[in-house]
Amino acid sequence: MIISRVARLINYEPVNIRNFSHYSAQSKPVAAWYDGGSASTRWTDVTGSTCDLAELDLKELEGALAPLGIEPYRAKQIYSWVHGRAVNEWAHMTDLPKKYRKSLAEAFTISTPRVVQRALSEDGTMKFLLELTDCRRIEAVYIPDSPAHTFCISTQVGCAMQCTFCLTAKMGLQRHLTAGEIAAQVRLLRSELKLLEQPVNVVLMGMGEPLHNYEATMHALRIMTSAHGAALSPRRITLSTVGILPALTRLASEPIMPNLAISLHGTTEEQRSSLLPVNRRYPLAELLATCRAFPLKRRSRITFEYVLIRNFNDSPADARRLARLLTGLRAKVNVIPLNSAPGIPYERPSSGQIDRFGRLLAEQRVTVSIRKGRGRDIRAACGQLVLERTRPSPSQQLAGLMDTGVHSTPTAEL
Repeated sequence: MIISRVARLINYEPVNIRNFSHYSAQSKPVAAWYDGGSASTRWTDVTGSTCDLAELDLKELEGALAPLGIEPYRAKQIYSWVHGRAVNEWAHMTDLPKKYRKSLAEAFTISTPRVVQRALSEDGTMKFLLELTDCRRIEAVYIPDSPAHTFCISTQVGCAMQCTFCLTAKMGLQRHLTAGEIAAQVRLLRSELKLLEQPVNVVLMGMGEPLHNYEATMHALRIMTSAHGAALSPRRITLSTVGILPALTRLASEPIMPNLAISLHGTTEEQRSSLLPVNRRYPLAELLATCRAFPLKRRSRITFEYVLIRNFNDSPADARRLARLLTGLRAKVNVIPLNSAPGIPYERPSSGQIDRFGRLLAEQRVTVSIRKGRGRDIRAACGQLVLERTRPSPSQQLAGLMDTGVHSTPTAEL
């Protein structure tokens, strides 16, 4: 069969997504989550009979066209349609011969998440509830701004990091997203919001820990930055991480280098460990040492994100310690006042406390910004993305995927 030859040629592993438990997070050795093991999950559609073009980078697509007798240069045309213009129907790709469109339709799918729900904030922020091919759901957020709009996208369904101030942690980790599912969020939002011709920023700060899903995240970056697709500049992409050190060290040697944001949130080992259990595995001191060795492009800085919590990490002593920790680093601090939510055992500081903390950092010659709470009224702000338990949709009932039994692995085991 043609599709079998396509799969072998690009090392694409056909999978029946109705039986995807083999690819759940728990099926992998824990060490592989963090060292960016070479195996990356690839998907077909629900029938297991066609290759998902959304998962391929340009070089892979060129190779996949050969068994179909299609010239390699056509890959750039296809990539431009799918990733540049967000076109998913072969019939609309008018610069391709009809005979090729027929062959492509038989060999490939172009999977795109389905928009289940939109929620619009009073400040213009919009949260999208998206359903994936296997009926699992994620959230992505659009933040209007000038001169460029921002998309906040997810890299996992849920999260295993167990950060105590974050609602997503309460979901546990259900599964990793594939590269195509990560990149498709950008493609979908650009199309839905009519932003195909406008510059956009992308922040990997939605559901999940990007470096916990290393291979798929890096592959998604290659897809999103391809000059023949969306052509996003790496300088417009920010990857936020809790600090998984083996993966962070590997990131330092990647040819595509996004902006780096570190979820810091504490100024002592004990304080940070109580907020981010991963700190027990990769301590603050080791994280900062890794950041000091991280190669930065000219005029680039590492952003250190600091969730400000009332009577926990918002004291003048905390501000002074934070400034000392960052001495000698090309760094800036993004202070994020806690976005309170039911089930989160912390409180947001007052406006006066927030301003005082920022002022104290500035007095210590730290470059600091205070994040606006965009989308708080629709739970689209930092730490607020979570899927409420609801009655299953008809498609979920059909797939039988509401309760998979896949749970988060305790951080102590990582």
